[in-house]
Amino acid sequence: MKKLMTICLLAVTSVLTMNAQNVYDFKVKDDAGKNVSLSNYKGKVLLIVNTATRCGFTPQYKDLEALYEKYQGKGLEILDFPCNQFGAQAPGTIQEIHQFCTANYDIKFPQFDKIDVNGENAHPLYTWLKAQKGFGGFDVNDQRGKMMDDMLRKRDADFDKKNDIKWNFTKFLVSREGKVLKRYEPTDKMSDIEADISKEIR
Repeated sequence: MKKLMTICLLAVTSVLTMNAQNVYDFKVKDDAGKNVSLSNYKGKVLLIVNTATRCGFTPQYKDLEALYEKYQGKGLEILDFPCNQFGAQAPGTIQEIHQFCTANYDIKFPQFDKIDVNGENAHPLYTWLKAQKGFGGFDVNDQRGKMMDDMLRKRDADFDKKNDIKWNFTKFLVSREGKVLKRYEPTDKMSDIEADISKEIR
C-alpha cells in the first residue's frame, strides 16, 4: 500500500511538473520549513543555484553576494538551494548551512531548505528547470571545465548526454516572466553571468 501511494505521488508530481508553464507554478520550503510560492518573485529576474559549503566552488558565495548587492535593487533575486548530492559536500542542517554562509560570506539572499536536484527524489522545481535547459557541456578549453569533464566522464562516458545537474553551483537564469533563459555550469565565468543579468534587469 505504501509503495502504491509513493508511485501515485510521483505520478501526480510528474504531471504537475510537465504542466508547469513557468517558475511561478512551484512551491518550495524556506530555511524554516515553511512553504513559499515562487509566485512571490513575479516580476523579478531570478538566478537559481544549488549550493554546497564544502566544495571547491564554495567561494562562489562571495561572487553571488556581490551580484546580489549590485543588482538586487534593480530587480534581481538569487534563490539558493543547498544540495548534498555531490560528494556529500553540503552536510548539516539548513540552519547550520545558513550560519556558515552568513559567517563566512555574509550572504543576504534567501536560502531555502536542502533538496535533491537529481534522481527520484528530485524537487519538482529542478525537474522542470532541467527540462527547460539541458546540459550544454563544459568548456574544455578552460582548466576547471576540463577537470570537471574528465572527472565525470570517468564515472559515466555518456554523462554529457543527460540533463542532470552535474555538480554544485549550477545556475539557472529566469526572466521577469518566469521563463528559463540560460543554464550555467559551475565552471562558467561569473562575468558572463553578470553580463546576462545586466541585460535582463534593464
